[in-house]
Amino acid sequence: MRGVVMHAPGDVRVEDRPEPTLLKPTDAIIRLPATCICGSDLWPYRGFDEVRGPSPMGHEYIGTVEEVGTEVTTIKPGQFVIGSFFASDNTCEICRAGYQSSCVNRVGIGSEGAQAEWMRVPLADGTLVATPDIPADDLIPDFLALSDVLGTGWFGAVAAEAGPGKTVAVVGDGAVGLLGVLAAKQLGAERIIAMSRHEPRQKLAREFGATEIVAERGDEGVARIKKLTNGLGAHSVIEAVGTQESMMQAIRSAREGGHVGFVGVAHGVELPGEEMFFSHVHLHGGPAPVRRFLPELIDLIWNRTIDPGKVFDLTLPLDQAAEGYRAMDERRAIKVLLRP
Repeated sequence: MRGVVMHAPGDVRVEDRPEPTLLKPTDAIIRLPATCICGSDLWPYRGFDEVRGPSPMGHEYIGTVEEVGTEVTTIKPGQFVIGSFFASDNTCEICRAGYQSSCVNRVGIGSEGAQAEWMRVPLADGTLVATPDIPADDLIPDFLALSDVLGTGWFGAVAAEAGPGKTVAVVGDGAVGLLGVLAAKQLGAERIIAMSRHEPRQKLAREFGATEIVAERGDEGVARIKKLTNGLGAHSVIEAVGTQESMMQAIRSAREGGHVGFVGVAHGVELPGEEMFFSHVHLHGGPAPVRRFLPELIDLIWNRTIDPGKVFDLTLPLDQAAEGYRAMDERRAIKVLLRP
């Protein structure tokens, strides 16, 4: 099969890879109608994360079940399914508490390489959730977004305790941040302030529910948020970047006693203990437990209540994945969908 392999920073190739096979009786094999590039794939692409030899890429996936192992009981061939970037058994104590991405038996999906034509999904019963039927083709981008960026943005909003009567600020205007705006809107937030300097992303943020846009960043961005909130700061802040600057911008944009949901993959982030102590700001985040939200979000997409697939603003054939990486790296695209 054809699949995307990263050989070194900036060196992405589409190559022939072995077709996946069942390795354990709890596995499933799915055929992928589309795949995509994640903002977190840019960390190794830009050299911030080490690339240890040729690495299959991709951790976002949807598809039709082709084959299941002998111990798989709830997922069946022919079903259309959605999973997330960590496979989980969905039965351990941590899973039952709603943190499937920290399952005691979790398996990282990235090594399977979802930017391909087929893939193996471990722990299929606990990881995959089927849609009511085979979805219409125009819903494919929406369900693909659910596999990571929608689920992650949603967790960011939940972790920040976005809800009725709240002012929510969103730091980061990539796919996760934009879908954090959508999530905050669905959760009933009164005001949603998207922090973005890019007009196409500002426009999409408003479509998803942003009531105000702040173009400033860093200390200037914090000051602007304070000014918009009577000097207090936002009740809820979603941090969707993962840098020191973005984390501190998020924390300082929150009011005393406010909540920050941090879902950007942290790189070099260090928190000042004394400032945190006196701020009373709550921090909650980490790898999003997307599996927790799949049933609810599948229903919202199936009934066309939300359309998260709008974050895909460039579609390319799988064989042009290298151009997709370049487009996202150069911020010419928010998120790239690849069609095998």
